[in-house]
Amino acid sequence: MKKKIVVTGGSGRFGQCLKNFETNHEILFPTKKELDILNFRSVEKYLKKNKPNILIHLAGLSRPMKVHEENIIKSIDLNIIGTANVTKVCSKLRIKLIYFSTNYVYPGTKGNYRETDPLLPVNNYAWSKLGGESAVQLYKNSLILRVSMTEKPFVHKKAFANVKSSFIYHEDVRKYLFKLLNKKGILNIGGKTQYIYNFAKKSNKRVKKDYLKKNSNHNIPFNSSLNILNLNKFLKEKK
Repeated sequence: MKKKIVVTGGSGRFGQCLKNFETNHEILFPTKKELDILNFRSVEKYLKKNKPNILIHLAGLSRPMKVHEENIIKSIDLNIIGTANVTKVCSKLRIKLIYFSTNYVYPGTKGNYRETDPLLPVNNYAWSKLGGESAVQLYKNSLILRVSMTEKPFVHKKAFANVKSSFIYHEDVRKYLFKLLNKKGILNIGGKTQYIYNFAKKSNKRVKKDYLKKNSNHNIPFNSSLNILNLNKFLKEKK
């Protein structure tokens, strides 16, 4: 069934990926001037005018990670208060909300995290995303996606050979997303568990090995890999 979808944060990396995707749905990508997540009335005005069925919330602050340590006001405003504004308006107008969170909300010590596992964010970025989750959780007509994704090819010159993750590429997440439009709750989105270096070298032959040291200032967990059984089960049912 054709949906009318509004995407916040369309100028970001994943937002640009969505713009290049052919779909039968009607997708709107408002600019910050048209829909400012820090301005409740701006969000309400745009959504009242366009009347979407679904809002996919990508807008926020991500990289560089250190900005969340150096400027917590910006992190709080964009990832917590902005998400709360979006959630309040979606609740008021009864619009389905899909929120992109991160696998970094899990402790990152043992890996293979399920959606029901205890949460303990590993850095300020993850805390800010969990703050956004807290607002979205109050609204039952919502879906929280805890995503482990990156660009293709792998953009960095080095990759950790002793850090495990569940990275997949933006294009793969995009492929899943449009199958999940009617789902609610919380869902992990990622690929198989592997060392980041092994993942990276498949798309970037020049990537070099690096090693994360204990007590480093990177604020990166050693194993933030995801259990994606629920994702695979849902996709299998959709076939």
